Amino acid sequence: MLDNLKDKAQELLGQHADKVEEVSDQAIEKAGDAADSATGGKFSDQIDSAQGAADDAIGE
Repeated sequence: MLDNLKDKAQELLGQHADKVEEVSDQAIEKAGDAADSATGGKFSDQIDSAQGAADDAIGE
């Protein structure tokens, strides 16, 4: 049963990859902005780098 659910989830992700990418980009940006705000911009370069790495890991 779990294999069936996993296969179905992968199928849905494949069919809606553009939407998944859009939502993940928004989430990464929002998280980065929150971290930047929480640190007062002290670590902006590192946060931007982490955002880029997260986006690359999820895919474009």
